[in-house]
Amino acid sequence: MLVKDVMTPKEKLIVVEPTATVREALKLMRKHSVRSIVVNKTQEDGAFGLVTFKNILQSIVAEDGDIDLLNVYDIAAIPGMSISAQINVKYAARMMVTSSIKRLLVIDNNELHGILTMTDIIEILMNSVE
Repeated sequence: MLVKDVMTPKEKLIVVEPTATVREALKLMRKHSVRSIVVNKTQEDGAFGLVTFKNILQSIVAEDGDIDLLNVYDIAAIPGMSISAQINVKYAARMMVTSSIKRLLVIDNNELHGILTMTDIIEILMNSVE
């Protein structure tokens, strides 16, 4: 099974501009009930990023950051960890486990196609044991 068969497609992702404030990002996360949002690339040859609750907590709580003064670009993981849509899911799962990450952006030719989460992979496993 390939990553493209399991991933959440880009049409369902919440994408924010790098200049958005952390407050705006949090509002989007709450509105859409998601734990991460994709940060758009700043230019054609730029990189997509990812903001998670962990990034937000680290920047606000640990560093006394202000959610109205910090931009998403300041706290995002850019470039976000990524994988090709054409790779077997088992390699994505191995990468996630060995790197201790829960989400991979799915990117081919510097274009965003979706996101693969541990939850996506676990759902496959759960469906296979029924």
